[in-house]
Amino acid sequence: MPSATHLVATAQEALMLAVAASLPVVGVAALAGLLVALFQATTQVQDFTLAHLPRVVVVAIVLAWTGPWMGTQIATFASRVFSGG
Repeated sequence: MPSATHLVATAQEALMLAVAASLPVVGVAALAGLLVALFQATTQVQDFTLAHLPRVVVVAIVLAWTGPWMGTQIATFASRVFSGG
């Protein structure tokens, strides 16, 4: 039976993994949103598609690029947790 210290350490590691895995996608989405907002403010073009389409495309590209790394990290963590190590 795992100790409370081990459970806390595992939960902390899981939270850090969640942050590390989501940070590239969230960061790129925020940057794309900022650039689109800046473009819309300078050109005064207020189009719904222009506000969301670039962000969706950039997030899809980043997910395709970092997806294998994310999957490997999560699978390694899950394997270690479920094997008891």
